[in-house]
Formats: sequence, structure tokens, C-alpha cells
Amino acid sequence: QSYLVESGGGLVQPGGSLRLSCTASGLRFDYYTIGWFRQAPGKEREGVSCINSSGGTRHYVDSVKGRFTISRNNANNTVSLQMNSLKPEDTAVYYCAARPFDQCPSVPRSSNYPNWGRGTQVTVSS
Repeated sequence: QSYLVESGGGLVQPGGSLRLSCTASGLRFDYYTIGWFRQAPGKEREGVSCINSSGGTRHYVDSVKGRFTISRNNANNTVSLQMNSLKPEDTAVYYCAARPFDQCPSVPRSSNYPNWGRGTQVTVSS
């Protein structure tokens, strides 16, 4: 059985930074595309970013372009999301998810990802 575990969430002031990590086990990590999603209270889950299995293709939702950077380390089964210049509207539970093979053609859609972590809370507030 596969597991994805997110870490690195917390409370940060506007303009601050956080680095989220997603660590996987129970799957052949370098065969999987990883996506980051977020869900704010009362809103639908939103695709934030994805990175393909090799790390050569990345996509971001427009609202985070230039502020967030996704990266992966296949040797450590880890994908990171560096979040800079955080805004209150970035407040949400952040989830990582996995889908097999090299499939990151655009901003990720949650329906395409069968494997999910439990999420980590990010709160941006003064």
C-alpha cells in the first residue's frame, strides 16, 4: 500500500515563506507524477502545482506563479513546495497526491490523482 505524508505547514505572517514536503513510501516513486493541491474553508480543492516523474516538467496555477517552486528528489522519495511571499489567500490545507507515469501536462486536476496524503495546514495571518 502506498503512503504520502505532508509536512512543513504552520502559521506565517504575510510576506513570509514556508517549505512543504511530501514523502512517499510503498510506490515506485520515480514512476509517479506528484501534484500539490489546496483546499480553503468553504471552497473546492484547487490544483496548485505538479511535477512529472523525472522533474523536468512543472506547472503552476496562475495565482502562485513566481512565488511557489516545486522540486523533487527521487533518491529520497520527496517532493517539496517552496512557498514565498505568502498571502492570506494562500491559507488552506495543502495536500500532495500521486499519479502514475509522466503526466503533468498542465495545472493538476484532483480527479486524475488516485493516491493522496492527509494534508498539512498552512495559515497566513498577521
